[in-house]
Amino acid sequence: MSHSNSIAGTSTTAIHGGLRPDPQSGALVNPLVQSTTFVNEAVGKDRGYAYSRVSNPTVSALEAQLGALEDAPPAVCFGTGLGAEAALFLALLKAGDHVVLGDAIYGGTVRLVQQVLSNLGIEATFVDSSDAENVRTALRANTRLIFIESPANPTLKLTDIRAVAAIGREAGIKVAVDNTFLTPVVQRPLDLGVDVCVYSTTKHIEGHSSSLGGSVVSRDEELLEQVRFIRKCTGGIQAPFQAWLTTRGVKTLPLRIRQHSANALSLAAALQANPNVKQVNYPGLLTHPQRELAERQHLGGIHGGVLSFEVVGGTDAAVKVLNNAKLASLVEHLGGIETLLTHPVTMTHADVPREHRLAVGITDGLIRVSVGIEDVGDIIADLEQAIEIAHAEPTAKSAPTATPEEVCV
Repeated sequence: MSHSNSIAGTSTTAIHGGLRPDPQSGALVNPLVQSTTFVNEAVGKDRGYAYSRVSNPTVSALEAQLGALEDAPPAVCFGTGLGAEAALFLALLKAGDHVVLGDAIYGGTVRLVQQVLSNLGIEATFVDSSDAENVRTALRANTRLIFIESPANPTLKLTDIRAVAAIGREAGIKVAVDNTFLTPVVQRPLDLGVDVCVYSTTKHIEGHSSSLGGSVVSRDEELLEQVRFIRKCTGGIQAPFQAWLTTRGVKTLPLRIRQHSANALSLAAALQANPNVKQVNYPGLLTHPQRELAERQHLGGIHGGVLSFEVVGGTDAAVKVLNNAKLASLVEHLGGIETLLTHPVTMTHADVPREHRLAVGITDGLIRVSVGIEDVGDIIADLEQAIEIAHAEPTAKSAPTATPEEVCV
């Protein structure tokens, strides 16, 4: 099956890939095996499962399904996306090693690297990976991993994945991509030469805001075994019910991501035309500075369901927009069927040092939108009425600050 600049066949794979009717009952829907342990047939003889911290049939079904989407062996699934990232880092890095990361990246990843891995003696350098040469320049003799996110969260800045993969391959360094925003339906980093993809399956992959999860996908069997061993040792496997819900969500992923993307493009165009909006970040816009890369790197002419923007009036106006939306919800989340708003500075990136945030374009007034699959006219009308209210009221004097309860999750 060819996936070159196309999403043909992906819907069939999402529904059938890696999944088979239950051999015992004939159940069409993969069964939920809600069991912690499994009976041995005899001493030293089991049926492939022993204890659900190590493996579980329902989790295995999801792993096969996610692997099939990327022409890869079964994935390794975790309780959360950060759990998947942490296992990957522990599998590939040890004290004295160095990792290069894109600078515009999920706040939880920054926190994990700066506040946890650093205490284990692992060094990190953040670079503007939109210029691949910055990645090459940051490499050291002890660099063992390059970790990027494209599009970046929440600035939507792109990285040329093929170029970074070539740099890693030339240096003998593993390259990982967080592909949560686009999923394998829109972007296939493994086809572009990277070693591993990491996902928060909580987001678009499950798609209904009802199940936490994460996964590591690779065509490198040895790397997958290393990650699976870390999962066994640390107990990070996804729960069976969460895996069952995610399996169901994957089946409609291609259909949903197309609608998310279509709605996001329409919303981005409407915001760009609004005189009270000063900046819109979305790779599907003709004015996006990396439009050519987006067209080359993203499949099917679509660019995902997430955008970010700034309104005229800065932070105070942005807060009013967030507080006056009615259809869209203010949440720490993205990728659900509902339209979701996030204020990165007080939510997803609250733990990121202010100087780091500002250096990568995460301003105090930036709003991230996870565009849902509602009628797009209703989404546009909701944001426009919130923007109108924000600019009809006198501006407040104080900017928001993150409280302990609002730290990035």
